[in-house]
Amino acid sequence: MRAFILAASLVALSASAAFANDMMAPFYGNTVIAKGGMADTHSYYNADHSFTMKAPAFGMEWKGTWKVDGTQLCRTFEKTPPGVRNPLCTPLVAHKVGDTWTTERRTVTLVQGIQ
Repeated sequence: MRAFILAASLVALSASAAFANDMMAPFYGNTVIAKGGMADTHSYYNADHSFTMKAPAFGMEWKGTWKVDGTQLCRTFEKTPPGVRNPLCTPLVAHKVGDTWTTERRTVTLVQGIQ
């Protein structure tokens, strides 16, 4: 019984540590809005490493997968948007809902919920 409790505790702790180290966790269920460039985009990241990016003004949508590669967030598109590298890698920095930052001449905001 002690072994079972110890094993269960270790599993719980390792899951908590993995979540605590997941810099993408604040992005799940929220929207990344990027303004500037050819079109404003709304991106949605999922814990299963899939994502969707939309250009609402043009009614366009792209899907793909994401991964953390060192200090970079790399997105690989199923079908590449015009003028975008594939994979598209940008610096990964911790953010929380409400943060605004600049990357590649675009202003980016993490907003609550799916928008």
